[in-house]
Amino acid sequence: MAVATLDTTAYGKLLARALPRTIKTVAENERMIAELEKLDKREKLSPEEEALAELMTALIERFEEERYPLGHATPVEALRVFMEDRGLRPAGPDPDLRREQRCVRRAEREALDQQGSRAEARRFLPPSPCRCSSEFL
Repeated sequence: MAVATLDTTAYGKLLARALPRTIKTVAENERMIAELEKLDKREKLSPEEEALAELMTALIERFEEERYPLGHATPVEALRVFMEDRGLRPAGPDPDLRREQRCVRRAEREALDQQGSRAEARRFLPPSPCRCSSEFL
């Protein structure tokens, strides 16, 4: 793999336009992210643009690691904090899921009944309070 050499004039123009520097505020971080996103939308980057993107990524990562340390949180703890910060709650079980499970049990029971082993079906499968029509199964 050949090492691409940078055109210092082109790279200098990119640096003058993007003005990458040590990020100290959230506003500066957002500006740097916006500049990086402009490069990410491009189909193919020149070696100078790739170097600029690498520099901006390093600056953004350094700021965010210092500003938003994750510590040694487990993935579940990190998710819990993420949800709390956004006012989100975990969703409870879907009530339709229980109905669907009952219908599946009923369908299993009916399949056993159709095979002529009605006694076996009643012995191994508990009765289901499913009121759904078998036409939907």
